[in-house]
Amino acid sequence: MTRVTDAAPRPTRRGARTLESIRQRALGHARVTDALRREAHAVGRAARAARHGPGRERDLVVQSLKAAAAALLAWLVGSVWLGDPMALMASWVALILVQATVYSSLVQAAQQFGAICAGTVLASAALAVTGSTVGALALSIPLLMLLANWRRFGDQGVFGATTALFTLATGAAGASAVGHRVGQAALGAVIGVAVNALILPPIHLRDVRENLAALAREAGDLLHAVAADLRETECNAQSAAGWSSASARLERRLEALRSARGWSRESLRLTAGPLRGLRRPPAPAPPEEEDERWSRVTGHIRALTRTLAVAADEDRTPLPPDGPALRAYARLLELIGDVCHTESRRLLGAGGDTCPGVRTEAAMLGLHQELQDLLRDHAGQGAARATVLGTLLLQAENVWSETVPAERRR
Repeated sequence: MTRVTDAAPRPTRRGARTLESIRQRALGHARVTDALRREAHAVGRAARAARHGPGRERDLVVQSLKAAAAALLAWLVGSVWLGDPMALMASWVALILVQATVYSSLVQAAQQFGAICAGTVLASAALAVTGSTVGALALSIPLLMLLANWRRFGDQGVFGATTALFTLATGAAGASAVGHRVGQAALGAVIGVAVNALILPPIHLRDVRENLAALAREAGDLLHAVAADLRETECNAQSAAGWSSASARLERRLEALRSARGWSRESLRLTAGPLRGLRRPPAPAPPEEEDERWSRVTGHIRALTRTLAVAADEDRTPLPPDGPALRAYARLLELIGDVCHTESRRLLGAGGDTCPGVRTEAAMLGLHQELQDLLRDHAGQGAARATVLGTLLLQAENVWSETVPAERRR
């Protein structure tokens, strides 16, 4: 008798592999679609920001259009007005030399011009010696690639080798060809630098202000996050990991601020006086003392989160403060975080009162006194708890004194 069963047949091994392959392809397509969607949203946000008002996005649009205009102008001068059928070199150099600052345009113009001259001369000399294009390539390209590593050429040294390739590929070698290419490179360099310097010269002052305000805002966010964790979950390893990650992001923002300050200094070189009058300059950047102040704030916050992380580690000797002390400390950090957000708005020119109110000062003094009393209680429980609470209190005082200097307190 045949046994009848209603169980579904099991899929074969080949069928399972096919289903898994289909599933993997579907996941891959979903990831690609999601990535494209995110890129489209990012492009849309950048376009809206550029249309909305001054900012980094609009600066990029202006710089890109200036580079295109420099290339077009070099082509018109070389091809149309001078009648040169090979005006590519001038357009190429002009396009590349519209840099983020006028100073960098001049420096790179000198470096690139030197590299192009070296490439043209060596390629022509190699062709004259070897008598063949292949031999000239074999002789000149290795030398030019070694020369590209010379620090005097910066990152423009590779243009010597590319110029040699272009020269040998077109067969235009010899004294007249060398002079022709050098002249085209000089024409493109002059046009590129002139366009960058005379048409809306780039002055990077806004980036300093934005990065400084973002640093203050993110410092306040981190202090609020630490306060919320201390109020809800007290000290544990998971919260400590989150604090350490946020502190690392704060360090990266500080590095971005230092980079923006460097670009700001460089953008003001060679753009003073009449050149700056060619455009409405942005608001002056905050003084460099602000960078140093918020660098100290970042250092104190990093030390604060590190102390909390050590106290949360069960394998370490220091013990975290008890519940009432952590809750009082959380309220203290929250007040300091509020002041950091106020400083962020001040740096962006949002207006409003820039110093803490009387109630905030009174709350700070009250919490400080409460924590001092709790510190005396912890000292009676042992050195481990008192050490951690005393260190945390000192670091909070450091952050407060740097965030609101004494001369700006009521």
